[in-house]
Amino acid sequence: MRPIGNKLYRESATRLEEAVALDQEILRLEDSIRKLKIDFDIFFNGATKRPPLEARARLESNLKRISDDRALTYAQRYRLTSIVARYTSYRELWRRNLKARGDDLI
Repeated sequence: MRPIGNKLYRESATRLEEAVALDQEILRLEDSIRKLKIDFDIFFNGATKRPPLEARARLESNLKRISDDRALTYAQRYRLTSIVARYTSYRELWRRNLKARGDDLI
């Protein structure tokens, strides 16, 4: 028998830490999408003059960075895919609304 402090145990502990960190990043993505939706709703209701394009660009870069991570488990990949699908539907809605308003910023 091998002792508990062997390399395999340490590797599984670091994998667990990585999985927890990825779960937290996925939660942050969900929160960012929710906040971006609120920002666009505020923009479309006329409270702000500029759409939140910088926040959208940051969110898209974070989505791409996390999607390219090979350490995602199947559950994390499934959750991330559903988040990306929801974001994509919002993005298309925002694009159509901006086009209807005549703002060709996107």
